[in-house]
Amino acid sequence: MKRLLANPYLLLTLASLFWSGNLVMGRGLRADLPPVGLAFWRWTTAFLLVLPLALPHLRSQWPALRAGWPAVLLLGVLGVGGYNTFSYIALQYTTATSAILLNSFIPVATIALAFLFFGKRLSRQEALGVAVSLSGVMILVAQGSLDTLLALSLNIGDLWMLAAVLSWGLYTVGLQWRPQGVHPMLLLGACIAVGLLAQAPVYAWEIAAGRSIVVNAQSIGGILYAGVVAAFLGFLCYNAGVAAIGPARGSLFIHLMPVFGTILSALLLGERPQLYHLAGIALVFAGIALTMRRPAAARGATLPAGESRP
Repeated sequence: MKRLLANPYLLLTLASLFWSGNLVMGRGLRADLPPVGLAFWRWTTAFLLVLPLALPHLRSQWPALRAGWPAVLLLGVLGVGGYNTFSYIALQYTTATSAILLNSFIPVATIALAFLFFGKRLSRQEALGVAVSLSGVMILVAQGSLDTLLALSLNIGDLWMLAAVLSWGLYTVGLQWRPQGVHPMLLLGACIAVGLLAQAPVYAWEIAAGRSIVVNAQSIGGILYAGVVAAFLGFLCYNAGVAAIGPARGSLFIHLMPVFGTILSALLLGERPQLYHLAGIALVFAGIALTMRRPAAARGATLPAGESRP
């Protein structure tokens, strides 16, 4: 089991599953959970879980953490303070369908940013995999109808979702700059602390504007899911997966979110899967398989001593 959980592909798949449930929850409970309040208490919950696991490493690794403060600041503001706050705001105004479609452009944005900052290029096979996987997402969102896809239009919520996409793409690329020698729990705790500091004044403004959390069983359950599963477990899985296989390939697993959204809808809402669901899911998995598969020449190549493939 321990070896299985160390598999980066499994970790990235789990992260997408956890985050799919988070988007469903955020849309369903938007009346009881205002966006910034949900984001703030989500990360407060996660911080309480991370803290006892991070503190034992603080004294010995403080010099490395302090030396890497620009990266910690960037990752905290973008990944914790930015993406979830923007996406929860988006779900106040746009449909889940539009949010899922726009969220699926994260891999494309990440690939473009990785090229811009690091000059990383995709091989033809990887580019084909991204295109095939994205086409599967389009089929799922469009419900197999070109007319449905063309009828989608941008509103203020969609613009917030685009801001979330950019924020997450920058966060994923920024993981390349994370301080070395810092335990993952300590790094996550530091990023959460930065993100909470960034969210606090915005949360105060939201309360002053008259938007407060409606305390009931559903809202408390939603915050716990968002904090424990989506934030704590989801970020650990995603960070470990991206560290192992890189931002461009790792971000492609975001395309699994519409797949899991379809499955969750069938299980929890009683919606029957249609033929276009199966076609879209097949294309998503085919695209990911193409991107992850190495050419035969690369698989057979001999690596220099001391180097290893992810």
